[in-house]
Amino acid sequence: MQRWTLQIKGTVQGVFYRKNSAQQAQALDLRGYVRNCEDGSVELVAEGDISQLQALLDWCWQGPANARVTAIDVDKQDATGDHYTDFTVRD
Repeated sequence: MQRWTLQIKGTVQGVFYRKNSAQQAQALDLRGYVRNCEDGSVELVAEGDISQLQALLDWCWQGPANARVTAIDVDKQDATGDHYTDFTVRD
């Protein structure tokens, strides 16, 4: 199990990026959260198997129809055991 923290940059707010990425993470059976950041980026924290996390990262590069992703910073660590019970959208 790993925890990946993604900082997703570009046109990612106001285009349903959080909602759609949460749906993707839930479909992949990942745990964690996604939220908007003040700098206009989106932070996504997910825990799961590497193959599941890679599938989510691949999706994140495309995002929903109106998103334009220019960069994704990825911080890969061992899962912290924060005991997320699902994948949520935070304000």
